[in-house]
Amino acid sequence: MTDSLEQKVREELTLYARKIVAKGLVVGPGGNISAKAGGLMLLSPSGFALEDIAPDQWIRVEIESGKVLDTEVRPSSEVLMHLFAYRENPEIQAIVHTHPAYCIALTLVAQELPMLFPDQAALVGEVAFVPYVLPTTDLLADAVAAKVGDFNSILLENHGLVTTGKNLREAYYRTEVVEESAKIYLAAKAAGTPKTLTDAEYKEIQSLESEAYRVQLLQKLK
Repeated sequence: MTDSLEQKVREELTLYARKIVAKGLVVGPGGNISAKAGGLMLLSPSGFALEDIAPDQWIRVEIESGKVLDTEVRPSSEVLMHLFAYRENPEIQAIVHTHPAYCIALTLVAQELPMLFPDQAALVGEVAFVPYVLPTTDLLADAVAAKVGDFNSILLENHGLVTTGKNLREAYYRTEVVEESAKIYLAAKAAGTPKTLTDAEYKEIQSLESEAYRVQLLQKLK
């Protein structure tokens, strides 16, 4: 029998999986997302397009042991990346891994995403870069885990984006903001030299009470 917390997480995963597809942040069976439910993480199954996953199809995995509790369908091939991230930073409650076009394009031509506008500064902050590592391997899982203590958004070279949050809503909106940031930066760079926010301007935005309040709203569960 599914308890109320687990059922709520299943429904939220289904909702945000469909949002991800609707926004074009993945294509086909690409990408994977997860969220905690007590000592479990609920993870997308392997081989499924995100929009096709029903609430009862999210795979249960014990975070501490790594034991997969549902065996009819395999968990996402990136199961280790999710597990290692949760173990490394227990404050993380949700992980969104997508393949956004502008994010991938950015990693092909640059090794940084400068601070460009207020939403990026307030909701995301600095973004980490991970050099290309073979997907689905423990090497990628280790590389991501090494970043999740200091960054909530990680760009994977030639691969995609990983965002984390205190809930799925926060992790999802970070995905949207990073993709928009990459889009703006590439467009500006093609036209000339982008004007980026200074460190002082970045910190000033982060210190605004109005922005802190907005971030807190994103962190609250529905």
